[in-house]
Amino acid sequence: MGEKAKNEKDDKEAQFEDHEHVEVSEELPPELEALMQTEPLKGLSEAEVAERTARFGKNEISEKKTNPLLKFLSYFTGAIAYLIELAFILSGVVEDWIDFGIIGGLLVINALIGFIEESKADAALDALKNTLALKSRVFRDGRLQEIESSELVPGDIVAVRLGDIIPADARLLGISVDGSDVEVNLQVDQSALTGESLPVEKKRGDTIYSSSICKQGQMLAVVTKTGANTFIGRAANLISITNEQGHFQKIVNQIGNFLVVITLTMVVIIFIYLLLRRKNEVDHLSKTDVFDVLRDVLVLTVAAIPVGLPTVMSVTMAVGAKQLAAKQVIVKRLTAVEEMASVSVLCSDKTGTLTLNKLTFDEPYLKPGFTKEDLLLYSYLASEPGANDPIEMAVRTAAKRDVPLLADCTGHTIPGFKVASFVPFNPATKLTQATVVDHHAGESFRVAKGAPQVIVKLVGGDDEATHAVNLLARRGLRALGVARTVPGTLDNWQLIGMISLLDPPRPDSAETIRRCEEMGVVVKMVTGDQLIIAKEVAGRLGMSRAILDANSLTDPDATDAQLADRCLHADGFAQVIPEHKYRVVELLQSKGLLVGMTGDGVNDAPALKKANVGIAVHDCTDAARSAADIVLLAPGLSTIVDGVLTSRAIFQRMRSYALYRITSTVHFLIFFFIITLAFRWQMKAILLIFIAVLNDAATLVISVDNAQISRRPDKWRIGQLITLSVILGCFLTALSFAVFFVARDVFNIPDDAGKQSEDDTKDGRMETIIYLNV
Repeated sequence: MGEKAKNEKDDKEAQFEDHEHVEVSEELPPELEALMQTEPLKGLSEAEVAERTARFGKNEISEKKTNPLLKFLSYFTGAIAYLIELAFILSGVVEDWIDFGIIGGLLVINALIGFIEESKADAALDALKNTLALKSRVFRDGRLQEIESSELVPGDIVAVRLGDIIPADARLLGISVDGSDVEVNLQVDQSALTGESLPVEKKRGDTIYSSSICKQGQMLAVVTKTGANTFIGRAANLISITNEQGHFQKIVNQIGNFLVVITLTMVVIIFIYLLLRRKNEVDHLSKTDVFDVLRDVLVLTVAAIPVGLPTVMSVTMAVGAKQLAAKQVIVKRLTAVEEMASVSVLCSDKTGTLTLNKLTFDEPYLKPGFTKEDLLLYSYLASEPGANDPIEMAVRTAAKRDVPLLADCTGHTIPGFKVASFVPFNPATKLTQATVVDHHAGESFRVAKGAPQVIVKLVGGDDEATHAVNLLARRGLRALGVARTVPGTLDNWQLIGMISLLDPPRPDSAETIRRCEEMGVVVKMVTGDQLIIAKEVAGRLGMSRAILDANSLTDPDATDAQLADRCLHADGFAQVIPEHKYRVVELLQSKGLLVGMTGDGVNDAPALKKANVGIAVHDCTDAARSAADIVLLAPGLSTIVDGVLTSRAIFQRMRSYALYRITSTVHFLIFFFIITLAFRWQMKAILLIFIAVLNDAATLVISVDNAQISRRPDKWRIGQLITLSVILGCFLTALSFAVFFVARDVFNIPDDAGKQSEDDTKDGRMETIIYLNV
């Protein structure tokens, strides 16, 4: 009895486990479902097509084009820009045409730099449009005809075959173009859409997505969604609504707001004081008097405004961008160079980014007496020459690489062997077979390669092999069985082993993750691939395996704060769609973190655009490249580390410049505010302009200055920066007054107090001393 129970247990354990493929599925609304009842071989009539086109629109991604003029004018906004524009208008009013020309020129140059730099970033929608199929074969009015894909409507019957780009989201009908049932299910590559590393089998009733590629089979399908309602269309919509002000722009505006407030406050007080003083001198103020005072104040305002702030910042970042370009890192949005220094979380796509997006031979399961070379040789003999199937290509590539005998082989011409007959893969039998003549042994044998279940059945069962396949499947590896006939017979099969296949990590991915974490940047994997595969790859990369599935992001009972905490503590997410990737970035940003995102597919584009720094990797899709801020030209992720180090050096330079510029503005304003009010002392306008221009010109060298690189992500601490600047500004003001009093009281230099700035009777030496000091 006990022996019988044990045997039953063994039989139960030796079953192949089925691992359910988790895929995004959506219920169609009843009104749309009603439109799916089209007769397959007849299709829609012209009248139905016209009615549905009017209702649903064309099968294309619409785009909202920004008026270029309005976009150009938007670069004249912001606190510092408004102050410069005010000075520009006032210089025109007082007919100070030299200042008018200089200020106007600076405004236009700054706007042009911004406009030219940023105008390329709106190409994401164009790239998404380019991934759509251009022509489709469709049944209409009882005829199979070729039409523009943009003319498809829900309810259309489309024919999908090997190599086709799917033109719209559609539901498979399970029949071929002649109305007969199909024997073979479709194999669809949707890696660019969902991030799944392996082609996905699609059967009758399954949904195929627009822009995915049919890799095997042919079938009719009924269109369910078109244009902006498709899977890829929703990704495009997420890109178009993601147009937030950059982090760096917010910082510059905060600095600008502070400088604007103190400048206007002090300048208005000085203007009123000078007007009252002039009135006391002449009894009655004329238009000329008011303009003279206004001109003096205007010059003071222009000198105080950090007109060069945007230019110095841009030059500093441009130098950094040039350094990165030499390392094959192309910066599309200049401010991303600075923002990268503050990134503390890097979300990374898996397929094609952390991994090669190429099925590769992994550690196999071998039966005793056989080696890895044996397994690869026999699998090569049973491979179909020239087949573009990714599994066949992976097997042939590994065999040529690891078996010396096969290094220079093409097709089935192998030294010492002759393939007498070959039976290609058949979806019904799920294997390939070959009869081979071994010239050395002088005998023939047969080899077979195929689905593990089929090969194990062919050899009469093998519990150990079944358990091995189940273990591989639990880790997300694809298995293939290889068998050959026993020498001396063509019917008695023996198992050689199981090939295991995986999309492996890039050679430098683990090292990049380790170095990022050393620099305080946490790396999280966000992938559309299956959870078991994501955990296996995470383990190989040295990451923790706390990977959650997409359901944890759509929990209706969790608040946004709880979801954000979940994102913070998880090591990654699997089985996600573009909306989920976008949501992960959004939730992490809600915690006050600056988030980087790396990716290569259409499914990554919305998250790349939403992230503070979007990084498109080598060999990425056009959509990812267009949505990103930084594009890597070299394979792998190691250049990201170079980017972080370079950006942190640039950040230190920019923080030094900001500290200097705010300090000098505070020093300049406080000194001239007090000396004008208390001592009625003024400086020539030309000297004030020289102070403004030379201060900014000299600081351009900051862009190539040596900088101490931080070991942790950098952060702008505006309160601390302004407080320190005000303290330093006050010290410098005290120093300037010390110089003024020493010159006047110790060296008896006339201070020219009370004289107008352009008065010819002024001694001028005090002006020179203060000019050199300030």
